[in-house]
Amino acid sequence: MFNNLLLGVQVFFFLIGAYQVILSFFGWYRKKETITHKPTKSFALLVAAHNEEAVVGALIENLLKMKYPRELFDIFVICDNCTDGTARIVRGYEGVYACERNNPAQRGKGFAIEWMLKELWKRPRQYDAIVMFDADNLVATDFLQYMNEDLCNGHRVIQGYLDTKNPHDSWVSAANGINYWFCNRLWQLPRYNLGLSNFLGGTGMTFETKLLKEMGWGATSLVEDLEFTVRCIQRGIKPKFNFDARVYDEKPITFRASSRQRLRWMQGHFDITRRYMLPTLWQGIRERSWVKIDAAIYIFNAYNFLMGFLLTFTLWFDLLLPGAPHFDSIYSVAPAWIAVPISLYIYAQLPLSMMLEKVSWKLYFRLITFPIFFFSWWPVTFWAFFTQNNKQWSHTEHTRVLRLEEVQGKQM
Repeated sequence: MFNNLLLGVQVFFFLIGAYQVILSFFGWYRKKETITHKPTKSFALLVAAHNEEAVVGALIENLLKMKYPRELFDIFVICDNCTDGTARIVRGYEGVYACERNNPAQRGKGFAIEWMLKELWKRPRQYDAIVMFDADNLVATDFLQYMNEDLCNGHRVIQGYLDTKNPHDSWVSAANGINYWFCNRLWQLPRYNLGLSNFLGGTGMTFETKLLKEMGWGATSLVEDLEFTVRCIQRGIKPKFNFDARVYDEKPITFRASSRQRLRWMQGHFDITRRYMLPTLWQGIRERSWVKIDAAIYIFNAYNFLMGFLLTFTLWFDLLLPGAPHFDSIYSVAPAWIAVPISLYIYAQLPLSMMLEKVSWKLYFRLITFPIFFFSWWPVTFWAFFTQNNKQWSHTEHTRVLRLEEVQGKQM
């Protein structure tokens, strides 16, 4: 009886995995974004910063070089509970606003953004849209042109392409980069091509001001990007993915820093799953909206990782026990013509996404160490499940400065 129950659970999660595999085929092609509208939209660029004196200057200099009329955008750096020279550095740039916030009881980017938006609404100048970056980012200089185009075409929430600023720094930053190239190409792009909702990634995000005033920010969890995405989808608003609007995000270079970051993500993800998954699924079924059903499946991913770990551990442990019979594995009972191609394609997705994204050939060697990074998600997810009520924000420290020209030069 337990064997049948275990097999039934495997079938359920296999079907969810097969759904994502089918989706990924629609990321093999893409239509290049075009710019047809002249710059008309005004932007407030918000930079979330907590003790970022090492890198914030490079981003500000980058943003000041945007290929967009300077009178149509302003830069606001949220110096959130900073104890270093972040605010001093920001004030050294003419026309850039250092907005200092001190509230140790409410730490984290979600709280900082909520505070900043309230401050922004009080100002005499109002903007058509709000763009959010992290202080360790670099941004392609045509980013605002693409955001202007999407806003003019009626999109209200837009996510730019999250590229990696430092994939060559270590095997850990390379693994993070590979993970992001895969997600951009075979998770985000397929949903855009199929008319489903895309998902916000924490930075490189643009929001119509009118929408933010209607909804309020209200996303103060450890994964404020996913929380706001779900709230949009529940309101019938689909965030849009702009593949050509590039943002370069700095990835952790040590395994410890990466594990802490991923633990925070998964803690937040379990929290969002508990609060939003079933209401979103039920709303999708009631309204016959596949956009909302797909969103519910996406939100459920935290449990996909958790159950993947538990099922794999159970089956491997069972095989080590002497005697028979052993538990049935889904791959042992499924027809070979289904199990073998799916298994091979799952392994091929990473190099395929790198090939489609024209990643430097040197980074293909990092596929050798990527399994270490991948399997480390399992204990991280397992621990996150039991600590999901933790709301403490963990800060990633930055030790060196990169400029946009260096990053783009290495990519070329």
